[in-house]
Amino acid sequence: MTANTNATLQNPILFDHTKEILARRKALVADGVGVFCPTAAVSANGAIINDADGNTFIDFGGGIGVLNAGHCPPEVVQAIAKQAEQLIHTCFHVSTTSVYLDVCQKLIDLFPHGEATKVMLTNTGAESVENAIKIARQATKRSAVLCFSEAFHGRSMMAMSLTSKINYKINCGPFAPEIYRLPFPDYYHYSDGLTYEAFIDRELERLEHATHAMVDPNNIAAVIIELVQGEGGFNVAPREYITGLRRFCDKYGIVLIFDEVQSGFCRTGKWAAYQHYDVVPDISTWAKSMASGMPLGAVMGKQHIMDAALPGTIGGTYLGNPVCCAAALATIEVMTKQNLNERAISISLIVQERFERMRKNHTCIGDIRGLGAMQAVEFVKNSDPNQPDTELTQKLIAACLQRGLIILSAGANKNIIRILSPLVITDQQLGRGLDIIEEELNKIYTAINI
Repeated sequence: MTANTNATLQNPILFDHTKEILARRKALVADGVGVFCPTAAVSANGAIINDADGNTFIDFGGGIGVLNAGHCPPEVVQAIAKQAEQLIHTCFHVSTTSVYLDVCQKLIDLFPHGEATKVMLTNTGAESVENAIKIARQATKRSAVLCFSEAFHGRSMMAMSLTSKINYKINCGPFAPEIYRLPFPDYYHYSDGLTYEAFIDRELERLEHATHAMVDPNNIAAVIIELVQGEGGFNVAPREYITGLRRFCDKYGIVLIFDEVQSGFCRTGKWAAYQHYDVVPDISTWAKSMASGMPLGAVMGKQHIMDAALPGTIGGTYLGNPVCCAAALATIEVMTKQNLNERAISISLIVQERFERMRKNHTCIGDIRGLGAMQAVEFVKNSDPNQPDTELTQKLIAACLQRGLIILSAGANKNIIRILSPLVITDQQLGRGLDIIEEELNKIYTAINI
């Protein structure tokens, strides 16, 4: 299937169906549930979404990084239907299901955390983060948590407290206590003219200095970090910094948590982003592409840490739902058979090459970055990282939507476009989507500079 990008959104009669659905949403759904993209999907397949008016869209958003294996993979759909016929729910606390255990074993095979690893399943990424912090606190008998600027860890109370972006937190306090935040080691924005090596040294010194000026290290339960920040703008943590962070945590007996909710399951060209770093966390959190859109996440970690949580302190009614677990097993099988790690690398090269070509013609492109198929382009004014060009970015997103391409912004100033297309996207669809971005950027840039 290919996108009908020439006819998309140009028939006002057909477009009325989407407008009707969005009007109904406005009347029924709380305004706080944000609208990132004003479309109304009725079906989807692979990397294509079909809307209520018969228009088709190339999907560069992937349900915010959920659809690495594509929309509605037939094997996953079949696994869901088969499991639903047999067992939908028991509550794992009440009756143990083998499919839950099968998922745990598969995760341990993919992501061993030292000599012995244990797992708990959750419903969402935020829930994974909440439980990871609880486990770390029980394991260390400490309360403080170090996190980073530009971080996004979810919208539940602890996760929101860890999240950096203010717009997600307005009038939601008081927030969870004992949260301490350091600048993310982002060389593009915070280098201050230092060489890369000097920048890493400074950031590791800042980390150590925090134990004297910010929080007693003997009170720090955990450090949590995204190796590639999602909502923050695809900022990639330097390898040398993560190696130093591992040493820091070992020195003070702190639990190191990697949030892999958006970066996991082939997105970066490996099953986990941390596999690029040769550093193993004590705990990791997962969700999103784990089950092709079915609500399933996981917390996993070293056995002695995971078992520190007392019975009844972690868990929940729907965790590890059998239908979601069946979807996860089928999703991982699809990823394996289609070698989506290799495909992610191929996508990254195509996207990087195109973005670099755009940068040669447009000084508004300040940075191109990412890891594997987590690629982003940042728009700025006057080639200055401290002058985000939010207006241009939003114009580009709207223009691309009119051409049949769904793309999402990121960053505190929404001046970053991130590419999270399904990894099953064809080269033709990927190329067409990049064509649309380049063509619409040319139009906007020309109009600005006339």
